[in-house]
Amino acid sequence: MSTPAPPLDIVWDMETGDPDDFLTLLLLLGHPRVNLLGVTVTPGTPDQVGVVRRALAWFERTIPVGAFNLDHAVRAPGDGRHGPRGACVSSWHYNAYGPMPASRDAAPGPELLRELCGPKTTLVTGAALKNLGGALSLGGFSLGRLVVQGGFAGEGVVPRERQLEKFKGLTTCPTYNLNGDPKSALAAIASPAIGHKRFVSKNVCHGVVYDEELHAQVGALKDRSLSLELIWRGMDRYLGKSDGKKLHDPLAACCAIEPSIGEWAEVLPGARPMGLAARAGVGRPHHRRLRPREVHRDADGDRMTGSAAADPLRSPGDPARRPRASLS
Repeated sequence: MSTPAPPLDIVWDMETGDPDDFLTLLLLLGHPRVNLLGVTVTPGTPDQVGVVRRALAWFERTIPVGAFNLDHAVRAPGDGRHGPRGACVSSWHYNAYGPMPASRDAAPGPELLRELCGPKTTLVTGAALKNLGGALSLGGFSLGRLVVQGGFAGEGVVPRERQLEKFKGLTTCPTYNLNGDPKSALAAIASPAIGHKRFVSKNVCHGVVYDEELHAQVGALKDRSLSLELIWRGMDRYLGKSDGKKLHDPLAACCAIEPSIGEWAEVLPGARPMGLAARAGVGRPHHRRLRPREVHRDADGDRMTGSAAADPLRSPGDPARRPRASLS
């Protein structure tokens, strides 16, 4: 009988503007193959830290929390789609899970990443890469594997017959997380302090949706796991106002836990002269001196669901012949 693999040491870097990141936190906290070392938040308001602290309390976990900027200034939050919002926290969080008191119990995010990360650690990011960029600037930072939700794998990376209709023929497309801090994104891609770099692309995430069918599957299993019970509770609220939710960050986390749920391609990242936010088809791509990286170009939704309860495929050939993927 084979010995089970030890849990993966994972750090989760998140924001709280929509349900995705919080659902991912719940998934990671209860996953039997994950040893969650800590959580960092962007931008890191006390309301955001309070949301994370509330989730940790449900699981009776005392892992450290980091914030990029506890004093991040925001306008009065007002009301959102699901009711009152917090500072950089969506109304869905409070509507689904009740009061979550604000907290300033957080270390500086970049410093916490430098402390927690190492050659055997995986950092999964679902936010702008501000904490990671800050950690890289401190010196002494090292990381075994980076899994980013963001980037775009389009024409030349994903076969035409497997492209989603809305992205068909595109080679670049803006994505939220990498555009949140383009300088940190480029610094992370170029950094030799990070061993393996993988990007779960926007177009792949748009093909995996939490809908009523998946909700029923989770509902049938929710009594077996606190994670699944809490995910089900949150999505039960969400589906009352929507037909479904594209699973960006949960898919990235599942790809970190079990890379074989999808297909990967080795690519040379490309950025536009105007920055990562350039529109598709505008300007000539400017390719920096970057080493090949792996981008997630297709996902098996059924296997992704199983992962929530082999080595990636690579494009052959020398670097000059590898397809290019957009960082935007």
